[in-house]
Amino acid sequence: MRLGAAGGNILGLSETRIENLSRPWKELNPKMVIVDSVQAMRSERVPSAPGSVTQVRESAALLAATAKSQGSILVLIGHVTKDGNLAGPRVLEHLVDVVLLFEGDRGHGFRLLRSVKNRFGSTQEIGVFSMGETGLEGVENPSAYFLSDRSIGAPGATVVPLIEGSRPVLVEVQALVAPAGYGTSRRTNVGVDDGRVALVLAVLDRRTKMDFVSRDVYLNATGGARISEPAADLGLALALASSRLDRVLPHDVAACGEVGLGGELRSASRLEARAGEAARLGFKRLLVPARKKMPSVQGIELVPFSNIIEAISWLRSEGLTASVSATAVTD
Repeated sequence: MRLGAAGGNILGLSETRIENLSRPWKELNPKMVIVDSVQAMRSERVPSAPGSVTQVRESAALLAATAKSQGSILVLIGHVTKDGNLAGPRVLEHLVDVVLLFEGDRGHGFRLLRSVKNRFGSTQEIGVFSMGETGLEGVENPSAYFLSDRSIGAPGATVVPLIEGSRPVLVEVQALVAPAGYGTSRRTNVGVDDGRVALVLAVLDRRTKMDFVSRDVYLNATGGARISEPAADLGLALALASSRLDRVLPHDVAACGEVGLGGELRSASRLEARAGEAARLGFKRLLVPARKKMPSVQGIELVPFSNIIEAISWLRSEGLTASVSATAVTD
């Protein structure tokens, strides 16, 4: 009722035995059959318990064969592991035409529908949804959703244009660098790949002479987003340097680019799409790695840097101190 679904056209059957589904399936001849979940189903052909590898493989094969013979659409709902991979035998992915993963953080209302296999189309598309009173609702502007509670005037905050599937999305990264109170420095990352953070910290500590060894570092991708692509390196580095130097990036600045081990900056893919999304959200400048031929994007200025040292020097000169920025925001 909460979803507003037509109850007369939806029938439910409480059954876990595969053999007991054949008769009602043939009699009703439904257009779509949803099984929740495939790990709970069992077949009498296999003596093992429900959820075992053999049982899941046999149950899925019987369901797929019945769906093909009846001409019905079959949707199998299954569990995922802690790593986000499909639980159970790999044969499940070979049996179906499309594999969709429903991702999200329990602490936030948005969900991502991501395709990892699609025999009839691209796997580069994602769907962004938010949970409302009537169920999931599509989010037409994910960037505005992620930046809705953006902190302006605080050091350690940077906006990074990412590529999710085929669409650009702006995400805010927050960093906090504080003195280590117990001798050994601590690294805590939420929504950011640990390997990328370790690489960026090592480059900053080595190339810019900023001390991070004796400091606790906390990084957070706001809104429950997950950041793993190398194009976010420059944004992570500026967020860390902003907190360490207590300098605030201007509110109309975003950054993207990969940081190499030598401190050099390497260009990000689909730069025009990232810059266009930033311009659409009102950003005036995008900090990027230098190219021989810089593209021109209407509504935004691309500020190129060859290495991380130049980017940090720009932050020292263009960034505001935390106290000045806070006064400006209050006024």
